[in-house]
Amino acid sequence: MNELIMIKYGELTTKKDNRKQFIKILTQNIERLIEEKYEIIKDNSRMYIKCDDAINISKKLQKIFGIHGISIVYKVNNNFDDVSQKALSIMDKTKKTFKVVTKRADKDFEISSMDYSRKIGGLILKNSEYKVDVHNPDIILNIEIRKEGTYIYTDELKGAGGYPVGVQGKGLLMLSGGIDSPVAGYLAMKRGVNVECIYFDSPPHTSVEAKNKVKKLAKIINEYSGLVKLHIVPFTKIQEEIYKNCPDNYMITIMRRMMYRITEKYAKKIKAKIIINGESIGQVASQTLDSIACINEVTNMPVIRPVATYDKLEIIDIAKKIDTYETSILPYEDCCTIFVPKHPVIKPELIKAKEYEKAFDYEKLIEESIENIKVITDFKEDKFEDLL
Repeated sequence: MNELIMIKYGELTTKKDNRKQFIKILTQNIERLIEEKYEIIKDNSRMYIKCDDAINISKKLQKIFGIHGISIVYKVNNNFDDVSQKALSIMDKTKKTFKVVTKRADKDFEISSMDYSRKIGGLILKNSEYKVDVHNPDIILNIEIRKEGTYIYTDELKGAGGYPVGVQGKGLLMLSGGIDSPVAGYLAMKRGVNVECIYFDSPPHTSVEAKNKVKKLAKIINEYSGLVKLHIVPFTKIQEEIYKNCPDNYMITIMRRMMYRITEKYAKKIKAKIIINGESIGQVASQTLDSIACINEVTNMPVIRPVATYDKLEIIDIAKKIDTYETSILPYEDCCTIFVPKHPVIKPELIKAKEYEKAFDYEKLIEESIENIKVITDFKEDKFEDLL
């Protein structure tokens, strides 16, 4: 078989000392996410996959971070006759103009890249009705000459880019049913973070449909890593105590402070290094700078906010790109929206927040919630409530 999938690493090539480790983790991610039969051949600059279903596997590879480009390539011997014969056979006859780009990874090869492109181009002109267009060709014929053989291809799919998931360690994503948090999780994964998710469930105030919606979102972002776990926090008792004991305008502030406390404790338990969330500066009352400062005060763990400076339309564009948008807009409310007061405070005072929290024994309730967290690792089922 001379048809292969060629993978270009992208950002990995800038990591000289860590490149081998990055490639090792990328290989593990491919092995976890690709179910078809294949064989991987790799070096420091390229990875090749031998398989029987190159088109289908190429599409799956587009969701794996750490990959810059994906091409179906043909490997032939390093002699002109074999290269020219294969080059002519793979040219798309529906195209009118072309350009040849040759790269010599094998610097001992006797012909320069420019001269080799001219020779192949001349042969194509002689044996077809193509015309050369070096600026805006309909098709680019790529030729890479290496010691083990020559690789020929015409098309390149864009990869997800970034770093392989897992190279930066684990982060815990505060996943709601909204648009922003799944996007934040996706962007954190792109930087190599192994993302697990925590969701605050408040039945009967939140519905089974709301929980299933969140699980579906977790399932979608899991397609980019295969490592996602969803941790379901029973939050009803805490939320009801806040509702009974705290002023309306401070309810969201105090609720978010409780969520951060739980997330930090649980993140340490599962050995996560950071907290991740979908907060966007100024988007709602709890995301003004004053609110963020007041809420963030309860944790010493680093909090990463990937969409903090994005406007809503930018976040929606990414949500549509990663296929979470249609699920996020389903009309099932999470616990952050069901108790929203008419006039939430936008400049909460830390002294007041601490004073209001004294009205109930939240530390005991937090420990109880953490002890009863349920974990979902299987996202293959269509009905999710039975897993809990």
